[in-house]
Amino acid sequence: MTINTDVSIPEFIVKEFSPKKSKYCLCIPIINEIGRIDIQLKKMKTLGIDLLIDIIICDGGSTDGSTNPTMLKNFGVNTLLIKNDTGKQGAQLRIGFWWGLQRGYEGFVTIDGNNKDSVESIPLFIEQLDSGFDFIQGSRFIKGGSAINTPLLRYISILLIHAPIISITARHRFTDTTNAFRAYSKKYLSHEAVQPFRSIFQTYELLAYLSTRASQIRLKVTEVPVSRIYPKGEKTPTKISPFRGNLNILSILIKNAFGVFLPR
Repeated sequence: MTINTDVSIPEFIVKEFSPKKSKYCLCIPIINEIGRIDIQLKKMKTLGIDLLIDIIICDGGSTDGSTNPTMLKNFGVNTLLIKNDTGKQGAQLRIGFWWGLQRGYEGFVTIDGNNKDSVESIPLFIEQLDSGFDFIQGSRFIKGGSAINTPLLRYISILLIHAPIISITARHRFTDTTNAFRAYSKKYLSHEAVQPFRSIFQTYELLAYLSTRASQIRLKVTEVPVSRIYPKGEKTPTKISPFRGNLNILSILIKNAFGVFLPR
């Protein structure tokens, strides 16, 4: 395994409930998702997802009971990683990926912890990892996928801004580029031309970067159909603020397109 020795991993605490049991792990970054992550984990337990893949919670410092150890163990969670440092989603994923590589996982599936995504689609990502793909993007906009109650502004932004910029940067057409329901191979994350364990990846930079780097270096990429359901008549569950957050994402897309996040 080739990993840049100049790595930056946020400080974190490990609460291991079970030993490594699977070839792959499912990383779920969360912060204060009680009422959503518990429902999602219960659904996965019912489907037997915890028997197919090790479930790893990458917590950003929840204070609402989202990471209650008894609850997590009852729902089949393998390990809880708690970030004890600065950074947001990018920092949480760096922790999960780094720890998972040290533990010997051959690939990683990622999914949000707010109960919007079709957890029943997880086996599709496992199948594609087994088939040798290095980056698998979940998409609600391809055949077999489903977008339910997607906010109109978000739909238009994906269609006209986010997906075109990511696709041009990646030199490969992707259709659902804001979707964090994805999978990455060990080969991809440990590739010397990728180097994801750098402090530049604090918020949403890592998602944008990993969306484009695989096809740039000619690794195998594909999309699989998924569903994403937004609650009807409720506030959209998201950590991205409408104006400042979206402006920050646009800035990240432009930086990524100009190669700001490439290894130096």
